[in-house]
Amino acid sequence: MSISVVATPVLATRWVRWLAASGPHRNPIKDPDGRLTQRNQPDDVFFLAGTYGGDTLRRCSVPADRPLFFPAFSVWRVGGEPTTLMREAYGRAFVDGHEHPVEAADSGPEPFVVRGAWRNDITHTRTPVPMRVWGLWATVGPLSPGRHSVRFEGGAGADFQTATTYELEVG
Repeated sequence: MSISVVATPVLATRWVRWLAASGPHRNPIKDPDGRLTQRNQPDDVFFLAGTYGGDTLRRCSVPADRPLFFPAFSVWRVGGEPTTLMREAYGRAFVDGHEHPVEAADSGPEPFVVRGAWRNDITHTRTPVPMRVWGLWATVGPLSPGRHSVRFEGGAGADFQTATTYELEVG
């Protein structure tokens, strides 16, 4: 099910920009049930968001022709400070109950620029800012039409754990 249409660092950069494009009341990370998942989605990939900690269940529809991309765990740095490999970080992904590979990747050697929505949770400003991101990412090829479950979980030591389950209607 894994695909590599676009390199993970490129998708990680695009994922952060997708998050920053949402203001504080429409942030996909704070989405309580999946109603915000469709907002600002690109035409070639479908992004999923985790949480700021804890476990959540979301339900949404996904186009049948789109790969999914999401972090089991990620950390971003505003200001372009380098990200470092977090040895204590862990992440796992499951598609329809079967474990799916995750890949450690960062956004590359140079910071990328993000211009977010007003008061977004990522940059907190509309002003363009340099950023970097590191994470444990999963790319899932387009799923067949019908119902599917995607779960991803991760954390960094005992201080931070996150888990998200998406019940998807693919069509």
